[in-house]
Amino acid sequence: MDETSDEPPTSAVLLDNCHFSQVIFNDVEKFYIPGADVTCYYTLTQNIVPRGKDWVGIFRVGWKTTREYCTFMWAPLPSNGHSATSAQQQIQFKAYYLPKDDEYYQFCYIDQDGVVRGASVPFQFRADTEDDILVVTTQGEVEEVQLQNKNLHKENEELKANCASLQKQNSDLQEKVNKAQELQNSLESLRSNAEKLELELNSLKKENKHLKELDDCREAELHQLKEQIQNVTSDKKCLESRLRAALDHMDQLQSRVSNYEKEVENLSRVGHDKTEQLESLKEENRQLLMAKAQQLQGLELSLVYLPFSHDLPNNTLPSQQQNRDLMKELEEQKRLFQVLQAKKNEADEENQKLRAENDGLLRHLSQAAEVSSSSAVSQAPVPAPEAGGLLFGNPYGGESAWSPSLRKCPMCDEVFPEEIETSQYEAHVQSHLLECPFCSETFEKSNKQVYDDHLFCHNLE
Repeated sequence: MDETSDEPPTSAVLLDNCHFSQVIFNDVEKFYIPGADVTCYYTLTQNIVPRGKDWVGIFRVGWKTTREYCTFMWAPLPSNGHSATSAQQQIQFKAYYLPKDDEYYQFCYIDQDGVVRGASVPFQFRADTEDDILVVTTQGEVEEVQLQNKNLHKENEELKANCASLQKQNSDLQEKVNKAQELQNSLESLRSNAEKLELELNSLKKENKHLKELDDCREAELHQLKEQIQNVTSDKKCLESRLRAALDHMDQLQSRVSNYEKEVENLSRVGHDKTEQLESLKEENRQLLMAKAQQLQGLELSLVYLPFSHDLPNNTLPSQQQNRDLMKELEEQKRLFQVLQAKKNEADEENQKLRAENDGLLRHLSQAAEVSSSSAVSQAPVPAPEAGGLLFGNPYGGESAWSPSLRKCPMCDEVFPEEIETSQYEAHVQSHLLECPFCSETFEKSNKQVYDDHLFCHNLE
């Protein structure tokens, strides 16, 4: 590989910070012939770990940084890996890329971090002609050369001492650099930790601010809830007062309902008594009518046989006194019939008044039951008129006279002849009625509201 390939890793590290003893260059010639390839031999010691980006460069003597290379080649990795022993390596530089002047150069091994790990002795690119030169010197020149050698030797010793001192300083500085690097790493770690802590602090500040806002919202909601609780408490007190008033009113309504029930029971008893009186009057009226019909039949017979009385013996003809007695008795019966008829009319009128009053009380009672139904208090069933009472009305009432051969429906005033069977007549009357499934009481279909109120009272029980 040559200098036209990718640039090698370099650094601006000074020579004092380099470790030249980790890679040792072997068999370095003093002179290399220009225009020929150059093979570089070096040994990797145990103190270096070769890596893929290590390289070997040719530097002009006097270079300061690793960026001043003339040409380079990538250092191959050992074939058997790096082991505990030293590894011999070699690299061949092509003649085309080698320097063309006769300056002094040296090989340097640079790792992938740009740090010098080894350097060779200087060499030149020129032909070696010293073998063909015969040097002739005088005694003075020899002494001068010896003096120079002595001075050079002394200077060499001083340089060695300086080199040892510099190496010691270099090791000390390397330790300081390592410590500084460690401190730099620690500082970087502390900086990263400080940045993380700063981020966490900012996050905590934001979270604290958000929590304060939430706390303010919670306080506002709590204040609103307290106001709502106060409003609910006041509403509760108001509702409790209204409930107490409603309960008092309900108690009053309950007492009034009880009074109405007592009045209804009294009216029912009165109606029942009136019904019994009416039935007795009906029976008495029927007996009177039958007696009157018999008397009328006897009178008609006597009037029929009166023209033929001259043919009869004197002892068989009715006397005038008997006729007058019969006529007088007939007049008394008529007068008694009129009196009974007047009593019946009065009883019918009183029955109608009682019935209207009974309907009004039942309606008022149903309204009171609707008001008190919200308290879930069971009410006693409203007594309905009995089957023999005022429910069917008075069959003898009305403007038309009663006839023993006709039957009239008390609901729709339909007249049924005597030929109609009793079961058919009863079925017609029953079609106008509604029967309670709980107590078998009957109600008119025209008064369905009373029937519904009656069922409602049973449901409350």
